[in-house]
Amino acid sequence: MDNPANDIAGFRLTEHTWMTELGNWIDAISPDGRRAGALLFDPRTIGLPGVRERVVNAVMTDQRLVLSGLAGLIPVADVVAAGDQVWLLTGQAVSPTLADLLSGRSLDPSGAASALVETAQTLLALHAAGVTHGSVHPGTVVITAEGAALLSERGLSDAIRGLVSPPDRDTAGWAALARGLAASFGQDASRAAQLFERAAATAGTLGLAAARDTLVAEQATLPGGGIGREALARAARGRSAFAQPRAYDQPPVPPKDEGDIVTLLHAPGRSAGPVQFGPGVGTQVQRPETTAERIWRAGRGGASTVHGPGGGRGRASRKRRWRTIFATAVFAAVMAGAILAWFKLSGTPELAVKSVDVVAPKKTQGCDSKVLITGTVVTNGAPGEITFEWRKNIDKEIVKGTLRTTADKTSYALPLRWSLQGKSNVKATATLRILTPGPVRTDKASFTYKC
Repeated sequence: MDNPANDIAGFRLTEHTWMTELGNWIDAISPDGRRAGALLFDPRTIGLPGVRERVVNAVMTDQRLVLSGLAGLIPVADVVAAGDQVWLLTGQAVSPTLADLLSGRSLDPSGAASALVETAQTLLALHAAGVTHGSVHPGTVVITAEGAALLSERGLSDAIRGLVSPPDRDTAGWAALARGLAASFGQDASRAAQLFERAAATAGTLGLAAARDTLVAEQATLPGGGIGREALARAARGRSAFAQPRAYDQPPVPPKDEGDIVTLLHAPGRSAGPVQFGPGVGTQVQRPETTAERIWRAGRGGASTVHGPGGGRGRASRKRRWRTIFATAVFAAVMAGAILAWFKLSGTPELAVKSVDVVAPKKTQGCDSKVLITGTVVTNGAPGEITFEWRKNIDKEIVKGTLRTTADKTSYALPLRWSLQGKSNVKATATLRILTPGPVRTDKASFTYKC
């Protein structure tokens, strides 16, 4: 599928393009010069009855979830129709993906674990909001230049097929992703591969939350002793098609007339249907159908005449697009304020700690051991901040920390790595104290060090 133009709705298209089941993805540059993406849907599928509407509803659900505070998704800037073509435009680059990094063998176990943990967290947040991804695989996990893992194409595969995937499908996709990453590492990272296999098995039996917690609790088995984004970020920057200076060095190109382009999102008066922000909570506002929506529904056949560049209708088209962009910005601001007010009025409970549990190894630890103590904090599921400290009985070191909680999670792991050296035979005890929110809660665990 050849790209017929170098610019679509102000997004400049690069030469880096690849095919997926949805259509043709193209790396792009947004009107303000940032990395972005453009998806030209396969006309054989987007033109089928009901597909456009389902795609638009899926994207508008994503936008409202992002406004409500859900992170981890590639943000969609717009969905536009240009004649028979339908384009999805993103506000974030959609490459490289985990598939790209796997093909280049540039993944490290620490970064792979980070991508798995962040992907699991995003899926759990989606499920808590009453939606699913539907197509989790290495090609839909995008790695940013900072090493963050973001999911792309959320709900689009289901929209094309007219399906609603259950959460179990996402869990199975995540488990397959974990097993694929395990298989990509050689003998030097066998312990990491075993950890990823355990996490995949845990996802199938106990769910995503338990699988994520397994990775966090056992991260000391990874090369380097923990989960980190640094190497992942370097690998992503090395694989990025935008590493070539020509994509940035080209002077800005003045917008040219592309004919009539109709935005399918945020058209004044358009309703996206019910959107759930959590189980049992939904909203729907019925409004009259607009001219833009009627044109979209009719496929623009006979509803308007496309005029070429330079005509008076072309200039009017540009003015309409800028008015639409302005209306979109106003709509987003209003929605953000409305959602903020909704959360304030909904009586969201304050963060509270329900329990604290500390676990230490049962086996005696030998000379110069590095011991992992795992603390688990269970909350009431409210967002907020926990402050805590670890105390050790055989020295006076106090390890202090903070933890940000989210509304979609109730269990958090707080690991402590304790290095012991020298000849001794002692009972070492680690005590975890949760300072805020009060009241103060504590738990402790002990192990034997013998050298």
